[in-house]
Amino acid sequence: MNRKKLQKLTDSLTKNCKHFNKLEVKCLINLFYNLVGDVTERQGLVVGLDRNAFRNILHVTFGMTDDMIMDRVFRAFDKDNDGCITVSEWVYGLSVFLRGTLEEKMKYCFDVFDLNGDGFISKEEMFHMLKNSLLKQPSEEDPGEGIKDLVEITLKKMDHDHDGKLSFADYEQAVREETLLLEAFGPCLPDPKSQKEFEAQVFKDPNEFNEV
Repeated sequence: MNRKKLQKLTDSLTKNCKHFNKLEVKCLINLFYNLVGDVTERQGLVVGLDRNAFRNILHVTFGMTDDMIMDRVFRAFDKDNDGCITVSEWVYGLSVFLRGTLEEKMKYCFDVFDLNGDGFISKEEMFHMLKNSLLKQPSEEDPGEGIKDLVEITLKKMDHDHDGKLSFADYEQAVREETLLLEAFGPCLPDPKSQKEFEAQVFKDPNEFNEV
């Protein structure tokens, strides 16, 4: 990408990005094109990270291991649902992922946990996610029962209008009362250590970059 084009892209993404300054946006754009590889932008061809490439980043860089959650994080980034994360989706997605306000993170986590996108986190969805994130060791008894109990306990704590499922309002109220519930159904945000490492690695003075 030539410098002029890079400059223009940096400017337009920085304007709409609350949490990164111009230098940081530029670094993220550079990283994006390093990850995507040398793809020449042809007319009508979307240049972006596919599901596997993105999951690899989540796993290697941010230590995520839960397939279901990683898949949902991909969908949260891929706003237009075309199976590919473009450079703007990458920058805006990371803005919330790394530095979002509590409001932004609640919205993002809720979208991740709402598996079928109907605006609620149902008992079944909770069961799937908790089963996924908790079942690491084979145990003697039927683990399904324990998870069902856990779903009931979670509902009791978070379902403020008692309709047997979590709306965003339920979830938001519960998280505001107890921030630890933000990732109640699985880790979908980076832990502080990997966030720091990622930022330290990526946000360097662009003069150290070779010209793109």
